[in-house]
Amino acid sequence: QVQLVESGGGLAQPGGSLRLSCVTSGSIFNIATMGWYRQVPGKGRELVAAITSGGITNYADSVKGRFTISSDNAKNTVSLQMNTLKPEDTAVYYCNARAPGWGNGFWGQGTQVTVSS
Repeated sequence: QVQLVESGGGLAQPGGSLRLSCVTSGSIFNIATMGWYRQVPGKGRELVAAITSGGITNYADSVKGRFTISSDNAKNTVSLQMNTLKPEDTAVYYCNARAPGWGNGFWGQGTQVTVSS
């Protein structure tokens, strides 16, 4: 079992920044990939950014150049720095941990990000 706790969501103006954090606990030594997903009402959950245990990152085209995912293994934390926010970034953001054999892995409770003037 892995527990994930997100923080850092909130309200930002267009062009502003927010930083999301996800603290992991439990059987974290097996984690192969950590990711941030987002979901808006009526749509499926989409991958925003992911980072492997080897430090390889992957981003959705819509956030490339604006968002940065990073990990701090000493603090068991994965962060998502979101810059130049747009109204279309508004969503509930979820942290996800995956490993071989875990299926879709484990999810955090989600944190709301709203970008509005």
